[in-house]
Amino acid sequence: MILSDIKRYLQAREQATLADMALHFDVNDAALQGMLEQWVRKGRVSREKLTPSCGSSCNKCGQAATEIYRWLDK
Repeated sequence: MILSDIKRYLQAREQATLADMALHFDVNDAALQGMLEQWVRKGRVSREKLTPSCGSSCNKCGQAATEIYRWLDK
Protein backbone atom coordinates (compact mmCIF):
# COMPACT_ATOMS: atom_id res chain seq x y z
CA MET A 1 0.00 0.00 0.00
CA ILE A 2 1.21 3.46 -0.87
CA LEU A 3 -0.06 6.95 -0.18
CA SER A 4 -1.88 7.13 -3.51
CA ASP A 5 -3.94 4.06 -2.49
CA ILE A 6 -5.08 5.89 0.64
CA LYS A 7 -5.86 8.96 -1.46
CA ARG A 8 -8.04 7.01 -3.90
CA TYR A 9 -9.82 5.20 -1.07
CA LEU A 10 -10.69 8.42 0.78
CA GLN A 11 -11.61 10.29 -2.39
CA ALA A 12 -14.06 7.55 -3.34
CA ARG A 13 -15.64 7.45 0.11
CA GLU A 14 -14.98 11.05 1.24
CA GLN A 15 -14.51 9.82 4.81
CA ALA A 16 -13.61 6.64 6.69
CA THR A 17 -12.66 5.52 10.17
CA LEU A 18 -9.17 4.34 10.91
CA ALA A 19 -10.61 0.88 11.64
CA ASP A 20 -12.33 0.70 8.23
CA MET A 21 -9.15 1.63 6.39
CA ALA A 22 -6.98 -0.73 8.44
CA LEU A 23 -9.35 -3.57 7.58
CA HIS A 24 -9.51 -2.61 3.90
CA PHE A 25 -5.71 -2.34 3.51
CA ASP A 26 -4.96 -5.18 5.95
CA VAL A 27 -2.48 -3.14 8.00
CA ASN A 28 -2.24 -2.28 11.68
CA ASP A 29 -3.62 1.01 12.96
CA ALA A 30 -0.26 2.52 13.88
CA ALA A 31 1.26 1.96 10.43
CA LEU A 32 -1.79 3.45 8.75
CA GLN A 33 -1.82 6.46 11.08
CA GLY A 34 1.75 7.27 10.06
CA MET A 35 0.78 7.28 6.40
CA LEU A 36 -2.38 9.29 7.02
CA GLU A 37 -0.38 11.83 9.02
CA GLN A 38 1.53 12.73 5.85
CA TRP A 39 -1.74 13.69 4.15
CA VAL A 40 -2.86 15.58 7.27
CA ARG A 41 0.39 17.61 7.29
CA LYS A 42 -0.12 18.47 3.61
CA GLY A 43 -3.63 19.73 4.37
CA ARG A 44 -5.32 17.15 2.15
CA VAL A 45 -6.91 15.09 4.93
CA SER A 46 -8.61 16.13 8.15
CA ARG A 47 -8.69 13.97 11.26
CA GLU A 48 -11.62 14.13 13.66
CA LYS A 49 -12.44 12.31 16.85
CA LEU A 50 -15.97 10.97 17.01
CA THR A 51 -17.82 10.73 20.26
CA PRO A 52 -19.46 7.41 20.99
CA SER A 53 -23.16 7.33 20.15
CA CYS A 54 -23.86 5.94 23.60
CA GLY A 55 -22.68 9.21 25.17
CA SER A 56 -20.23 7.38 27.39
CA SER A 57 -16.59 8.30 27.85
CA CYS A 58 -15.43 4.78 28.73
CA ASN A 59 -13.28 4.47 25.56
CA LYS A 60 -14.24 0.82 25.08
CA CYS A 61 -14.76 1.45 21.36
CA GLY A 62 -11.07 2.04 20.79
CA GLN A 63 -9.31 4.81 18.94
CA ALA A 64 -9.50 3.13 15.53
CA ALA A 65 -13.29 3.02 15.63
CA THR A 66 -13.70 6.64 16.71
CA GLU A 67 -11.03 8.35 14.61
CA ILE A 68 -12.38 9.49 11.25
CA TYR A 69 -10.46 10.85 8.29
CA ARG A 70 -11.90 13.02 5.51
CA TRP A 71 -10.41 13.85 2.14
CA LEU A 72 -10.45 17.64 1.69
CA ASP A 73 -9.45 18.10 -1.96
CA LYS A 74 -12.49 17.83 -4.24
